[in-house]
Amino acid sequence: MRRPKRLHRAALAATAALVALALAACTSVNAGAGLPQQQPGGLGTEVEKRLDSALTEAMTKAGASAGIAGVWAPWAGSWTAATGTTALKGGTPVTTAMTFRAGQLTMPMSCTVLLSLVDDGKVKLDDPVTEWLPGLVGVTGVTLRELCQNTSGIGDYAGQLRTQFLTNPTRSWPPLELASDGIATARTGNPGEKYTPSQTNGILLGMALQNATGTSWQQLYKERIFDRLGMDATVLPDATVLTPPGPHPVGYAALPDATGKTVCEPMHDLTRLSPTVGWTSGGVVSTLDDLRMFSQALASGSLVSERSADAQAQGVPAGASWQRYGLGMQLLGPLRGASGAIPGYLSAMYTDPASGLTIVVALNNSTAGAGFAQALAERLASIVSKVPADTKGAKVVSALPWSEQQAVDTMTKAAACPLPAPKK
Repeated sequence: MRRPKRLHRAALAATAALVALALAACTSVNAGAGLPQQQPGGLGTEVEKRLDSALTEAMTKAGASAGIAGVWAPWAGSWTAATGTTALKGGTPVTTAMTFRAGQLTMPMSCTVLLSLVDDGKVKLDDPVTEWLPGLVGVTGVTLRELCQNTSGIGDYAGQLRTQFLTNPTRSWPPLELASDGIATARTGNPGEKYTPSQTNGILLGMALQNATGTSWQQLYKERIFDRLGMDATVLPDATVLTPPGPHPVGYAALPDATGKTVCEPMHDLTRLSPTVGWTSGGVVSTLDDLRMFSQALASGSLVSERSADAQAQGVPAGASWQRYGLGMQLLGPLRGASGAIPGYLSAMYTDPASGLTIVVALNNSTAGAGFAQALAERLASIVSKVPADTKGAKVVSALPWSEQQAVDTMTKAAACPLPAPKK
């Protein structure tokens, strides 16, 4: 029986649309597209001395042996640094090409994948979680949007299981077990009511989108982000890969005692860690330059449609008046990005979509927490924001709603296990 011409044309059109969507997902993207052009060269001796000093001080306060950081100010120049050694009392210098665990910097990647799938018509932003995780108790009324915006009201598994992650770091955790631990904790509010950080949201998002697409997250990240940006050193390791792929600094953390008090000595080597601890909420391993590319693409919205990029940047209140939270990313004054802590490593990445200012930092001791990495990034941003433009009319970062001293004070308060100050 011959197919009616109208149906035949419709089938061809549908096939063509699917092919177009598949090609769009694989199209390479210039990470800095839409941002001001980066000026070549450095930021000047005096500014770079201040940046070097800020990174060294942060390492000391965090109890880290290694610090990796970069500042890209399109109007003036750039600076990258790798300071210290790969291990405490070690002799191998750290380099800017080394990998490290990116922690919760994974979350904006997961939410970017969600928005890419929304653009392709595979899911909707306001789909109920129960549509893709049928039968799962405790998620009724929660949408995919609320998972990414941390407004689901679901508790945080990471806080409940922190001691187990630190004392048994190589154990493999099924996503459903992590999600169940989070769901079982006391709710922080009704769906959509208020912003409350919870890594359970990222795990639930991972489970839902894996069901919706029938595709592994290794492949989703690769096709929709990593390959498109040329992030060749970034990966979500398989569950059996316990150390960060490639050369990397040792990851450290202090363990709590029976009362929950942090014990700084001895400092524990947590480099061998199951990536299942974070999975789609915090499991990605990356590098300084790869995170620069992703941070810029995230801030400019170049990986998703204009509509999705606008949705991602619509934030809800998340602390001080200048702090908001969009879909998987922090909005700190003019900056967009994230900070993270996973056993062994701290990291942060932020970009200003107007001036193009980009900051990426990583330290190899997670004891001080994600807020420490955020404060370090804020300090570096404050230093470079004072640098004048090399060319007339170039965009510079707008006034930042924090001072360098406020960032230093935040790091000092968070410094649970600082190293002795280096001798002058």
